[in-house]
Formats: sequence, C-alpha cells, structure tokens
Amino acid sequence: MQSLSTGEIEIRLLIEAIYLRYSYDFRDYSETSQARRILHAMVQMDCRTVSELQSRVLHDDEAFARLLQYLTIPTSEMFRDPSYFLALREQVVPFLKTYPSLKIWIAGCSTGEEVLSMAILLHEEGLLERCILYATDINPHSLDRARKGVYALDRMGEYALNYQQAGGHANLSDYYTAAYGAALFDRALLERVSFSDHSLATDSVFSETHLICCRNVMIYFNRNLQERALGLFHESLCHRGFLGLGSKESLDFSTHATQFEALVKGERIYRKSVLENV
Repeated sequence: MQSLSTGEIEIRLLIEAIYLRYSYDFRDYSETSQARRILHAMVQMDCRTVSELQSRVLHDDEAFARLLQYLTIPTSEMFRDPSYFLALREQVVPFLKTYPSLKIWIAGCSTGEEVLSMAILLHEEGLLERCILYATDINPHSLDRARKGVYALDRMGEYALNYQQAGGHANLSDYYTAAYGAALFDRALLERVSFSDHSLATDSVFSETHLICCRNVMIYFNRNLQERALGLFHESLCHRGFLGLGSKESLDFSTHATQFEALVKGERIYRKSVLENV
C-alpha cells in the first residue's frame, strides 16, 4: 500500500469532516483538483495548515460557507462554447419541438449563465412557454446569484459574441437592462426555471427529463462519481432523451457508453439509445 504524505492525509480528513459535519460529499472528487482548491483557500483564509483549516470549518459555519466557495469555484459564461449551443439549436431543438411539454435539467448550474443561455435559446425557438427548467447546484451562494440574473456589464461584449456565434436571432442586449455597471436580465426568462440544491454525489433523480445539460462538472469527479452521475442522467432521461456534456468530457470508456449514442459527437451531445444494455 502506497504511503500518503501528511498533507494528503490532512486533506482526506478535512473532506471526511465536511461530509460528517455538513453532509456535503466531496469524497469522490478529483484529489488533484481538491488539493489545489484547498491550498488556495488556506492562503485566502489565513490558515497555515490544512488541520487548522479543518478546525475552523468544524467550529464555524461561516468558515465552511466561505470554504465552499473555493471548493466549488463557480466559473461560467453565457453561451460558453457557442458551437455547442448552435448544435443544440440545429440538431436537438427539432426533436424537442415534437413534445407538447418539456422538462430540461441544467445540472451544476453555477451562477446561472448557462440557464439564461438555454432560456434565451428556447425563447427564440418558441419552446420556453412549454418548458420547465430545473437548475441545480450544491452551492447555495451560486444559486442565489443565479436566481437574481444580474451579471457584470463588462462581460456582455464577450457574451454577445458567443450569442451571435451560437445562432442568436437578435441582439443579446435585447434581453437585459444595463444600470450601475450591471446587466439585469429580463425576469420573464427565469419564470420557467426552478432553482434547487442537488448533489450528484448523494442525491437521486427527481424528475423525468427530455434534455440534461451537465457541462464542465464531471471533470472534477473521479471515475466512481462520474459513473454515478451518468447513471442518474440515464435514469432521469425519457425514452430517446438528450444529454449534453462539456468539451473535455465524454462517455468513452464509461460503463454507460452503450446506453447512449452520439448525436453530435464533436459537441458531446448524446441521445439515449434505443437498444440499451442495462
């Protein structure tokens, strides 16, 4: 058995302590990613050792809330990877239009940029009014920001370019009001969105869905948690439902690979297989 360094032991004990104290399960997240984020948190929170950080987290709820921001690191942008959204518009939307009502799950929604991107796309395709969007994340602070739909105005130029490359039908500025250095998006875009806390590590399926988007989330999971998440997605999707993953994520080598078929392989868009090996 390979011996662990003191630092590795401390990190494992911290992760276990978080699970036992707060029921947040990071035990199957990538150890490399965890170590990098924890070391950064130590500097920002003025802790000399991981053990000191653990002590603060165990005895101070506010310290844990602060650490959670580093462990989850919400990073997102509107219409991220525009070719993915263009593929959704061109290859998936025609199928979605055949359903009288739709349920779409944005898993790991972070601060909501992808949720708004999806809402705008569905609005332009005449589908938003018949949709329920489930936007889930484990970070309550990120969910609060997502519900508000307010973002830095200086990001709008970048987002507008993404939107146009994603096949946008109008101008992104048509969907928000600018004031005091911020962009407030039209509240009507979020009326069909249900934001809720959900962990892919511990929670189960909560609804049958037609499309699941979980992008740039599983790259932070180890293989066991990736398999669990893909199992949840397979269980949640309706017959011939669609799954969208991030550009660095894939079903290759997964035990669930035969349960899906590639619809737009280059954009990591899959469809639940007709002949499922379950």
